[in-house]
Amino acid sequence: MEFLELTLLMLAAVLLSSVIDQLVPKVSSPLIQIALGLGIALLMGTQITIDFDPNLFLVLLIAPLLYDESKNLDKKALWQNRRPVLSLAVGLVIASALIVGFAVNWLIPSVSLAAAFALGAALGPTDAVSVASLAKQVKIPARSRNILESESIINDASGIVSFQFAIAAAVTGTFSLVGATANFFFAFLGGMFIGIALGYLGNFIVRRVRSWGLENTTFHVLFEVFVPFIVYLVANALGTSGIIAVVTAGILNVVSPRTLDPAISRMNIVSTSVWRVLTFALNGTVFVLLGTQLPRAMQRTWANVTFDNGVLIGYILIITLLMLAARFIWVLSMDRLHRQRKGRITLDELRSCAVMTLAGPKGTITLAVAFTIPFSIPQRELLLFLACGVIVVTMLLATFVVPLIAPKKDDVAESEFDLRKANIDILRSVIEELAAHQTVENRAATRTVIRSYNERIARLKNKNESADDESSTALRLRATGWEKDYVLDLLEREEIDPLVGYRHVKRLSRTENLLQHHADRLSLQIAYLRLRTLVHAGWHRIAKVLPGDDLAERTQAERELRLRSNEHVIEKLQAELASPTSDEPAETISALILEYQRLVHTTRAASPSITAMANVADKAVDIQRQGLRLELEALQARYEEGRLPRAAYKRLRENVALMQIDLEDNL
Repeated sequence: MEFLELTLLMLAAVLLSSVIDQLVPKVSSPLIQIALGLGIALLMGTQITIDFDPNLFLVLLIAPLLYDESKNLDKKALWQNRRPVLSLAVGLVIASALIVGFAVNWLIPSVSLAAAFALGAALGPTDAVSVASLAKQVKIPARSRNILESESIINDASGIVSFQFAIAAAVTGTFSLVGATANFFFAFLGGMFIGIALGYLGNFIVRRVRSWGLENTTFHVLFEVFVPFIVYLVANALGTSGIIAVVTAGILNVVSPRTLDPAISRMNIVSTSVWRVLTFALNGTVFVLLGTQLPRAMQRTWANVTFDNGVLIGYILIITLLMLAARFIWVLSMDRLHRQRKGRITLDELRSCAVMTLAGPKGTITLAVAFTIPFSIPQRELLLFLACGVIVVTMLLATFVVPLIAPKKDDVAESEFDLRKANIDILRSVIEELAAHQTVENRAATRTVIRSYNERIARLKNKNESADDESSTALRLRATGWEKDYVLDLLEREEIDPLVGYRHVKRLSRTENLLQHHADRLSLQIAYLRLRTLVHAGWHRIAKVLPGDDLAERTQAERELRLRSNEHVIEKLQAELASPTSDEPAETISALILEYQRLVHTTRAASPSITAMANVADKAVDIQRQGLRLELEALQARYEEGRLPRAAYKRLRENVALMQIDLEDNL
């Protein structure tokens, strides 16, 4: 298969996994991605062979993943739990490498001791994605969760460094304990210093470019994406550990600006989005790749008459059992030393340590490192087979066994969930964030936006407007339909500009679709109008970039249309209120009339002056956009943490989407 086609197939599988993960939240995304990769391999019917350059694989996949994970690490929790984290991330990794190395060499004498140590070191790192996924399903104590998350970052670095030394010994056939120890500390400490130096150098470059007034969001995000690659290559060229340097630079995170203003906030939002997509794609690609390579690795090893197939499965289970036993004893000893406990071990202790043991499955880094084993190493296919088997077994245990023994998270029941209180909490968090980011230049505009959020909170407290009942929703749909019919009638009579009218109808259609919870649909009438105005629209779009195009005139036309359509709806609502045959509650109609009257008042009060908009409105609109983005982020975070039911999440998200539509179309 062509490389491009395979790449597109894997990216499609990663994209599909993001959807399946939402539909089947109980199964971790890495398992879904492995299954999709296996499906690709079975669908193609032929073995998919990919030969990796080990150094290129480390740079392209591991460096950016470790940098982003380190960047988002809770530094305060890392410092508070530094002793258990270092114990697990360094001590346990080295101990596991030794235990697995001696065991594999004893079980399979054809595997050299150095190569067996390399396998043990590769199996040392735990998977950060799986840890985060487990935290959403089961109740893991805060300290244990912080230790697991911090460990999954630090042990990546120690495991990879140990793996590289073991591979070097396997390739050269020579090993000196004194020399290896000295080289280890040189690579470790040298990588730390280079990571610190390059991190602050990157910060100096960013500040210098910003002082020249040349930096923009594109520059900053691209520069930040380049940082892990540059740090890794420079540290590696200087003979130190590029992985340690990348992790150190990520933990310091000095490249990201700390200044609090809307421009920096927008930049950080874009940066977060880019890294989220990039890391998900890289993680997913590795696991899909594992799925595609499983048939090849299994078939070659399975067909090897030297080993019985049942024995191969036994090797995987023995290695897994040894690693879990070592981890369990280590965690139990560490916990008793920390709490200074003596005497008998309680059942709660055993259960807590079992959760900590099984909640550290192997994943992306282990697989990526295993793929970099040189082809010159004897029994490479067998080592890769064993690594893949241990990854799958530990992930299955973490996905299906941990939820059985760990305390379950308190699920949010729809019947007991207070949507109004949750909405108020989210709005308060947005207010706190906006207040923290205000500056002298945007203080007036920020206060205006915060005042609007306070008004929303007051309305929620007084009227419980967080959840409109069916009558209110039906009336809103009728009002939107009246407004759309009115604008369509104006278009038919050619009383308004076709482009302005069509844009307004499109906005109303989107509003209808959000209220009805379905995707955009075009009626025949709107399709006919779109076809009829294609020529007009094309000309207007060209005219926008030509000299002489009157922006103020276009803006005024849109305002006048909004005024006319809103006043038409007010008349219809007032008639409905006065009608003795109306089935709608009077308070519902009155509330909607007041809402439309506020829209009319706001539209009339808005000045069409471009200068005024540039000086005042632009800042307020920019902060409004920021506030709505913060709302969406807060909703997403609560939903992912299980604190927001799906139906409530969907409803609140649609409310924010409606406000975004109104904001963009009322400029």
